[in-house]
Amino acid sequence: MEVATLGAGCFWCVEAIYQRVEGVVDIESGYAGGHVEDPTYDQVVRGNTGHAEVARITYDPEVIDFETLLEVFWHTHNPTTLNRQGNDVGPQYRSAIFYHNDEQKRIAEKSLEKTDESDLWEDPIVTEITPLKNYSVAENYHQNYYNNNPNAGYCSIVIAPKIAKFKKDFPNLLQDSIN
Repeated sequence: MEVATLGAGCFWCVEAIYQRVEGVVDIESGYAGGHVEDPTYDQVVRGNTGHAEVARITYDPEVIDFETLLEVFWHTHNPTTLNRQGNDVGPQYRSAIFYHNDEQKRIAEKSLEKTDESDLWEDPIVTEITPLKNYSVAENYHQNYYNNNPNAGYCSIVIAPKIAKFKKDFPNLLQDSIN
């Protein structure tokens, strides 16, 4: 198995998308890239720990590769807005690829360049590509959030449309075991 760590706004959204991707075997919501050891959600949400909300994605590279995970990443959030996704504003919601090794860094940089040159986004991409540092798992109530709370306001207003768009854009990547 291999691991990717991606920040694309609220980690509930990222987790919900990648839980539906064939080849993803585990997802963990967490915090990465900050200067505070083992921060709490209350600290991170204030935006002053330097952390981004992230999803740590464990995947089977024989089923899906890192490049395809990044293709989903570019299509399921807006990588052109600095420190914000929709109404979620602050550095904790930044677009970020936290690479685990030089190969992931190379693939991420190439993928960003290819996507920025495409017509997917009108504005330039501002996604940060940086080595993974200071990662910690988020509190238990953040794990599997959408699946546990599909009727909560944020879930039905923000996450459900993202999942619907993912299903429409990537039907070939859908897991059979989760809807």
